[in-house]
Amino acid sequence: MERPKVTFTIDKNILLELNSIAAELGQKKSHIVEQALELYFDTVDTVIADGRLDRLASGKDKTIPAEDVWKELGL
Repeated sequence: MERPKVTFTIDKNILLELNSIAAELGQKKSHIVEQALELYFDTVDTVIADGRLDRLASGKDKTIPAEDVWKELGL
């Protein structure tokens, strides 16, 4: 798996906590950040899905029957 190097700025208190947790667990900070982002993305996926369901239920969005999509794609 490719592991590109990234640089970003975070709040000083978050960095202090990250350093503390990394030391306590004996893990690399990059590993902890990666795990935290995966958990965050799972949560955000749920929020996005709930929002889409709400828009469908309220009539703001409509579904398209699969047959119509397949027909338009020539499948």
